[in-house]
Amino acid sequence: MTITIIVQARMTSTRLPGKVLKPVLGKPLLTYQIERLKRVKAADSIVIATTENSADDPIVELCQALAVDYFRGSEQDVLSRYYRAAQTAQADVVVRVTSDCPLIDPEVIDEVIQVYIAQRDRYDYVSNSLRRSYPRGLDTEVFSAQALEQAHREAIAQPDREHVTPFIYNHPNRYAIGQVTTAQDLSRHRWTVDTPEDFELIKRMLEALYPQVPNFTLQDCLDLLSQHPDWTVINSHVEQKAYGQ
Repeated sequence: MTITIIVQARMTSTRLPGKVLKPVLGKPLLTYQIERLKRVKAADSIVIATTENSADDPIVELCQALAVDYFRGSEQDVLSRYYRAAQTAQADVVVRVTSDCPLIDPEVIDEVIQVYIAQRDRYDYVSNSLRRSYPRGLDTEVFSAQALEQAHREAIAQPDREHVTPFIYNHPNRYAIGQVTTAQDLSRHRWTVDTPEDFELIKRMLEALYPQVPNFTLQDCLDLLSQHPDWTVINSHVEQKAYGQ
């Protein structure tokens, strides 16, 4: 059974263009994320699913420099891009993360994968984000390649094509949905990069953590912010774009 992490990435973000390659300590954000994804023990491979748009050539160049697999597909039909990336990787199980999460914790990803694997006869899809308790920016979804293929074949609505997994989790009568949650609600934290304020927070956190503890964890991030509680105010006003927008 091949487990593949597929990361959707593009340069033409509406709120913060080029965010995935914005540098911190001389390295693009996507490099930090790839480093962290390589430490996921349960995954067999990583694929960066970018677009055929020439604006995304720098993402491909980074993948080549880091010896990471990539796939280029439709910019607008992300579901198609995702499905074809999974096909190319011959994935049996797909782990979905997005490229705006450079602090994502490999241990959290492994936990979500293990829940899926241990209960794959029970669940078609497991995530830690539908019932949010983890900080935003650690979002992980795990689902079967079969469910992805069905979504690709049957999904018609534009939001379903743009966001990959809504077709699956919005049909709980058809797909069994599993949830992974934390004992403590940490959902107030926002560690994703979608605006300049988001980037400022992530930049401060990386500059503080990475030189000392390059393999930092979720707990390290929480400990840092307990020392700098004012940092959480930087992006506390930012609203996540709603599904379908």
